[in-house]
Formats: sequence, C-alpha cells, structure tokens
Amino acid sequence: MQAHSQTLIDAPQAVPASLSGRVTDVQAYLIPDTTISIDGDTPTDHQVTVSDDQALFNFQGLRPGVSYRMSIHANGFTDWTSAPILLTPGQHLEMEDVKLTVGEVMTTVSAVSAEKVALQQVQNEEQQRVFGFIPNFYVSYDPRFVPLTPKLKFQLAFRSATDSVTLGSAVFLGAINQGADTPSYVQGSKGFGQRVGAVYATAAANIMIGGAVLPTLLHQDPRYFYQGTGTNRSRALHALSSPFVAKGDNGRWQPNYSSLGGDFATGALVNVYYPPADRGVGLVFSSVLISTGGRMVNAVVQEFLLRKFTSHSKDPN
Repeated sequence: MQAHSQTLIDAPQAVPASLSGRVTDVQAYLIPDTTISIDGDTPTDHQVTVSDDQALFNFQGLRPGVSYRMSIHANGFTDWTSAPILLTPGQHLEMEDVKLTVGEVMTTVSAVSAEKVALQQVQNEEQQRVFGFIPNFYVSYDPRFVPLTPKLKFQLAFRSATDSVTLGSAVFLGAINQGADTPSYVQGSKGFGQRVGAVYATAAANIMIGGAVLPTLLHQDPRYFYQGTGTNRSRALHALSSPFVAKGDNGRWQPNYSSLGGDFATGALVNVYYPPADRGVGLVFSSVLISTGGRMVNAVVQEFLLRKFTSHSKDPN
C-alpha cells in the first residue's frame, strides 16, 4: 500500500488528521456504495462511512499518534483490511491501492452450491414478465452473483427465443414491414411469410448467438444486473454501459464482447436471407447501431421503471 502525505507544523494542541481514498477492484473499476470503517485504540475512534458514486471516501477528525486500522466491505468482494495507520498532527493521508478482489462464490451463497443457486436464479428469471405477459428473462434482480453453466445459458436463450410473445412480435413486425414493403420481398402471402420469417430469424439468432453461444465461448454472463441503489447518476451510467461492459463468469466486469459480437454476427447473417437489393455492409452496421441503441434504452428503463411492473422480481430470501 502506498500513501502520499503532507504534514503541517505541529501546534501546541494536536491538530486532527484526516484520511481519504478511492475503492476499486483489481482491474481499476470503481466500486461505489462500499462500507468503510476505521478503528483506533478506543471505541470513540470508531467511524463508518460509505463510498460515493465515484467510489470516494473521507474520514476527518482523526487523532494523531493513534494506530488506526481501516476495513472495507462490499457485496461480492473479499473484505479488505489495512495495515496499521499512524498519523501525525494535521496530516492528510491519501490511501492508494485500495483494491478489492472478487470473493469466492461459496462465501456469497453460504453453503448452497453455486450451480443450484444459478439454476434457481434462471428458473425465477424465466417467470419474470412485464405487465404479466412480456418476457423479462435477461434481468437479474438477485444481488448474489453466481456464474451460469453453459447449459443454463442455452436454456435461458432457448426459452426466450421460443416464447409466444417473441413469436407474436415477429408476426406483428412482419405485418408492419409488409405494409411498408420492406425488405424488398414480393407482396402477398408469400412476402408476408418471408418478412415474418426474417424478423423472427434475426431475433432468434441474436438471442442464441449473443445470449448463449458467445457467452459460453467467452465465459461471460449475458444478463443485465439490476443495480437499484446509489445515486441516479451511478444507476444511469450502469445501465447505459451495459451493452459495452459485462460480468465475466469470474464475477469481474469486462468488455461485453458477447453482446457486441452477437449484434455484428446477426447483422452479417441477415445478408444471407434478405433480398439482394437490401444486402450490404450498411445493413450490418445499421443493424448493430439499432440493436445497441435499443439495449441502452432498455437498460435505462429496466433500471428505473420496469421492476415495479415485473412479476416475480423480488430478491430471494
């Protein structure tokens, strides 16, 4: 642990000291809303604070000459305790390298096996529906993180791709495209069937590739993890970043290659079954932009609105 300090000239009466810092994980991602406590030689030295949305914390009025220890607790991470801290009068100590490591899965889920908890989470998520009928399967409201097995990733994707609302949405959007004469299939029942098939094939491919195949190969979790706490700003940033940042199966945040890769792969696949007049590189990139933008909007709505309208969305006991 490194520290930078600035010592003021001693006064006849000991000038209180202070201490501050920022909490991150080993990959330098900020960890807001962590509980930080500091203890000295007597109970009166005890102070507790919570890091803000920038993961910053600050302690004032510390007694110089006292041996302090600082402890940090954050859900999903191993508790962190400092070496003894001895402050001089008027000193401001800036703590550096306060980096938390991801806790063992078994610590988070008590004595229950991780695989059983993951199965329970997926079973609960498969019941989540907005207004009682719109599937909301890819949102985790459970504060415990456990990795999904490849089988569960494919189970969740298959359940979403074959849901009646997914199929009904393809028919609805196919009818809209029929009226707009896009893509450039023929009109009539044949064209309608082709447009419905194209809409469904695009949605199903995106779900299966971005929600199961790539997450399995890249060891990433395809779900959106509801934050629900902290400032509106931190929650909005959490939501807007979700298409670009995902949790790995190791519990650490990392670039969301699965989601972006799924969007690009689906955009490229569309060129196989779209009419020749509609194919091209532009189709791929427009598809990716629409999908990514839609994910950002959906995540913000998830974070601030949809939970109250989603059935079976309560945290587990």
